[in-house]
Amino acid sequence: MIAHLRGQLAATGVDHAVIDVNGVGYLVGASARTLGAIGITGDTVTIHTEMLVSEDSIRLMGFATADERDWFRLLTHVQGVGSKVALAILSTLAPAELQTAIARADAAMIARANGVGPKLAQRIVNELKDKVGGIALGGAGATAAPASGAAADAVSALLNLGFKPAEASAAVGAANDELGPAASLDALVRLALRKAAK
Repeated sequence: MIAHLRGQLAATGVDHAVIDVNGVGYLVGASARTLGAIGITGDTVTIHTEMLVSEDSIRLMGFATADERDWFRLLTHVQGVGSKVALAILSTLAPAELQTAIARADAAMIARANGVGPKLAQRIVNELKDKVGGIALGGAGATAAPASGAAADAVSALLNLGFKPAEASAAVGAANDELGPAASLDALVRLALRKAAK
């Protein structure tokens, strides 16, 4: 799996960018927020990626931050949310705003995104409110404080190992609570793996 690309930004479109890595152009789908954040044509950029494989295609999605990529993964696990809708949500709301909307059960805020009606927005809130602990809330309960970079990276590491988003978030949230906000990524992942194994 391709985790990230580093290369020259060769071109951008309405919903994609082309990253030239040593002469190979990778077409990556991207949110408007990512396209606005990564730079201008000719810049050297690093973009976090998610590979989507279906019966008839293999596509790369690109994100300016690992947080945005992790939210894309969570969103696309909700029934009725495909990659296009997930990118529309992430174009409208920054990860911190999405985290706040879910923590406050504010479906109307999520429904501002193109292609997201009230019912789908409510489903997103209902399905993700218990799963965002490790990523969005750092296991801190009801307060919507951004997670440390290490916590988000630890959740991403567990997702890459095959854990489900809910399992990864819960394990990292528990490890984060025990170790505190100054914990290193290595320590968080090790403790989260032990907690997930119990």
